[in-house]
Amino acid sequence: MEIIKPGININFIGKRKIAYLISGSLILITLFLLIWKGPRYGVDFTGGVVIQVRFDKKKSINEIREALKPIHLNDSIIQEFKGKEAEYLIRVRKTNIDLAKVHDQVKDALLAKFKKGVDIRRVEMVGPKIGKELKQKALLAIFYSILFIAIYISGRFEMKWMMSIVMAAALIISVYTASSLGVKITWLIFIAMVVTLGLCWFLRLRYALGAIIALIHDVTITIGAFLITQKEISLAIVAALLTIVGYSLNDTIIVFDRIRENLRKPKKQPFPILINRSINETLSRTVLTSSTTLFVVLALFFLGGKVIHDFAFAMLVGIAVGTYSSIFVASPILLIWKEEFGKK
Repeated sequence: MEIIKPGININFIGKRKIAYLISGSLILITLFLLIWKGPRYGVDFTGGVVIQVRFDKKKSINEIREALKPIHLNDSIIQEFKGKEAEYLIRVRKTNIDLAKVHDQVKDALLAKFKKGVDIRRVEMVGPKIGKELKQKALLAIFYSILFIAIYISGRFEMKWMMSIVMAAALIISVYTASSLGVKITWLIFIAMVVTLGLCWFLRLRYALGAIIALIHDVTITIGAFLITQKEISLAIVAALLTIVGYSLNDTIIVFDRIRENLRKPKKQPFPILINRSINETLSRTVLTSSTTLFVVLALFFLGGKVIHDFAFAMLVGIAVGTYSSIFVASPILLIWKEEFGKK
């Protein structure tokens, strides 16, 4: 099935500098927000208690906070569920709470204030130590997924399995050594990513380099969307980021595969024209895959409810950015490589 006519020739490569400007601006905004405010981690990572409460009619945040004052929980974060009438989420950042008692304490305090119509839907608790471990494992999961993708891309497109495995082994050893020396996990991942990109460039793993830069681009901008909208990053969002990594890679591989096929043809073309032709030849498949996935995620976003709302939001941003990066980020990296090493 083709929704775009064969023979279309949109000059994507000619617009790559505009794309660089857009991508660079979004990444700089994300880095600025990370330094200035930092991400809002959910209770999964920070530790604490989540209490979901439903009332018979809508209450104000201040009324609920006042009701929680006698049990010393008035400093909690209270949010109203979007799309749900009179339902609220109370986030308590204390970890020295008896989970067995907090249900009754909160219910009694709210009933004392509002007399009736109080229903405690759920109470969940995560300890600070578990939250810290989950944060570290989440960051490592994203890093290792990108690393092993680099191994696959190098072997799949350049037949350099041994070189990519050696690179991976060196990185895993360095990450393990640095973590044992007490380097903070955020800096550890940042250093490892820089070293990964440097090794890809030094070892001339051009397809792996393009794919990794595109994946880092996608994950960074998706996180930036959460920073701008002040949404919390939870385990569900980490799952969404890993899904985005896989989804974006699928689009990138399709374009890379067509570039490799066209390079093997006897009729030689200038490399920018060949890349542009390859993108146009796979454009129908890219748009069809992205649009069908987008419809499903839109349904989850608008109809899936609050529990899955942030996951669907991350997927919406990730699908859009992933499709964009496979055209305007991953493929032009090959052109930059050709301009750098082509004559050599």
